[in-house]
Amino acid sequence: MADSTKTLLDESQMPRRWYNVLADLPSPPPPPLHPATLAPVGPDDLAPLFPMDLIAQEVSTDRYIDIPEEILDVYRLWRPTPLYRARRLEKALGTPARIYYKYEGVSPAGSHKPNTAVAQAYYNAKQGIGRLTTETGAGQWGSALAFACSKFGLDCEVWMVRASYDQKPHRRSIMEVWGATVHPSPSEVTEAGRKILADEPDSPGSLGIAISEAVEMAGKRDDTRYSLGSVLNHVLMHQTVIGEEALTQFAQAGETPDVIVGCTGGGSNFAGLFFPFLREKLAGRISPTIRAVEPTACPSFTRGRYTYDYGDTAGFTPLLKMHTLGHDFVPDPIHAGGLRYHGMSPLLSHMYELGLFEAVAKPQTECFAAGVQFARTEGIVPAPEPTHAIAAAIEEALRCKETGEEKVILTAMCGHGHFDLSAYDRYLSGQMEDFELSQERIDAALTRLPNPEV
Repeated sequence: MADSTKTLLDESQMPRRWYNVLADLPSPPPPPLHPATLAPVGPDDLAPLFPMDLIAQEVSTDRYIDIPEEILDVYRLWRPTPLYRARRLEKALGTPARIYYKYEGVSPAGSHKPNTAVAQAYYNAKQGIGRLTTETGAGQWGSALAFACSKFGLDCEVWMVRASYDQKPHRRSIMEVWGATVHPSPSEVTEAGRKILADEPDSPGSLGIAISEAVEMAGKRDDTRYSLGSVLNHVLMHQTVIGEEALTQFAQAGETPDVIVGCTGGGSNFAGLFFPFLREKLAGRISPTIRAVEPTACPSFTRGRYTYDYGDTAGFTPLLKMHTLGHDFVPDPIHAGGLRYHGMSPLLSHMYELGLFEAVAKPQTECFAAGVQFARTEGIVPAPEPTHAIAAAIEEALRCKETGEEKVILTAMCGHGHFDLSAYDRYLSGQMEDFELSQERIDAALTRLPNPEV
């Protein structure tokens, strides 16, 4: 890559199609089930929540789906995103490895989330929907959807997990700048929220609770639909613009990744990066190791159970077969709010069961240490979520230092941490703690699974 730290950015790198990994898997994932009948969910069951175009994408097995020009026009505000080589980090580590990161923090919302938010807002507006409800953990998804709704004339109502609502007030502010209404979750606005608060007035909230509130409100008005920032097939597919661009940029750089690492909460950022590379791996053209990284406080891959469960706390959603810690599991209030989800994408869960990638879990202090090292070498302050991937990339690079291997490591830097400096304050002042998740807590939550006879 000569002396430049990044590839040239030009519009030719921006894909015109989303990639649907379902077309290339050896077997399809188990279908969502209706919680009452246990029958596979059909389009009519999803119509109260999603527009028909997104429902069609959710079940599609077409390998590619064209991106409408109206979406591409908004994407051009920040895409293509840069692929950087972390030369200064490599030097600080003394590693022979070459570390690259795909930087999604250049988007208006500062993360990868607008890749699907823009698409979802467009398809809802196309169907004549006037209002979207959603949940948000750290606030990245809520701010992305608020931004996207502002581009297509939609109202936006967001339930933000209480722990993050208190920790990250400026995330709420940016959502409101883009016109959204923001509630702390659990809230007094919904029946689901009021029930939680009656049982636990000081609840820190969870993504499962916030999903319940957003879904409940979406079902009350004909002009309203629900929008989800991760987990579902169509959301993961929209994010593949990340990996498709990275493939093109790596080809221009004359490199091929040996290891790909990404953080996982619901899974969309990780999937968006590695799905196009997996296509090439399944075709026998490359052979990278692919590694998911999750928090030890919410380890759905590494300690959860692969079974049918609700996607939300109140049980409003269909049953999804996924790696789960139990739908009413409330993670400790770690600062990586976007990784505090009790379950994992059903598609990724299925692929994990097939052995298509591996997973590890890391405590937040190790991750923030990696984030600080990254900031002091590369100059970008990462959001708490991608510090998990950075920590794993550093770990891999140090292994290369021991073995002398010159591996190429690719990681997803899915967002900047400009709204997360209070978390860095706690780390730098020595006040941050790692939460020990007992097996008893996991076992207790798993006893309350719906346990369908399928």
